[in-house]
Amino acid sequence: MTAATTPLHATIEGIGFWAPGLPTWEAACRFVRDGELPADAPARPSPQLLAPNERRRAPETVAVALDVALAACRAAGREPAALPSVFASMHGDLAITDYMCATLAADPASVSPTRFHNSVHNAAAGYWTIGTGAMQPATALSAGDASFAQGLLDALAQLHSGSEAVLLVAYDSQACGPLAAVSPSVGVLGAALVLSLHPREGAATLELAQIAADATSAVADGPLARRLGGNAMAPMLPLFDALAQSATQASVHAGPGQHLQLRLVPAAAAIDAPTGAPA
Repeated sequence: MTAATTPLHATIEGIGFWAPGLPTWEAACRFVRDGELPADAPARPSPQLLAPNERRRAPETVAVALDVALAACRAAGREPAALPSVFASMHGDLAITDYMCATLAADPASVSPTRFHNSVHNAAAGYWTIGTGAMQPATALSAGDASFAQGLLDALAQLHSGSEAVLLVAYDSQACGPLAAVSPSVGVLGAALVLSLHPREGAATLELAQIAADATSAVADGPLARRLGGNAMAPMLPLFDALAQSATQASVHAGPGQHLQLRLVPAAAAIDAPTGAPA
């Protein structure tokens, strides 16, 4: 077991969430607490940042990333253009990757320019910065099944390096074609956090307690983890289950043999700053 050397912590100013049947963070919280599912949940995320025709054409990964990012910024009361951002995805868009591989093998000259520019891993970050007019740094990150944890560490490090607030967005989509056999992923899932170092009444806080070995990690058995566990971004769900349950700790997979052990102060109790936070 290795103790964290820096007391990384943050106030969670805003949360965005989208999954099949759970199109908002409020719906996710009701599902976690009561098992309730909204009757009229949309089948696809609808990012209001894009014009209607672009919204219809956007890949699912871009749509879900922009949807949760904007929701988190609105919940935080933050101007999206003012925030540096970290976009974490294990696969990017596997449907487009499958199309690119199949087309390059069969008829390379027929590759769609539109699909080609959406095949890059920073497509969602690019749509976000263009759509919001953000001139702040944006990071597109993949670290396998530890993508969310590494994105969270990146966002916390930016905060403790002087950023006023940071937007963290995590998402992955359905795997298809031959890639699904080696990199399975079910459905579309996205979540976003706006993090800052400023205590805020009514906002939960998190603190990195330690980086722990697998043997000490908690089992991911919350309602969201059970329902959405087939998606490649499912390793982030123990944190969101904990936040919805007002739990005081969560464990997030951070790579081979390691987990982030997070200490949480639920929103209702987060009046005092966490250990190491400024008063």
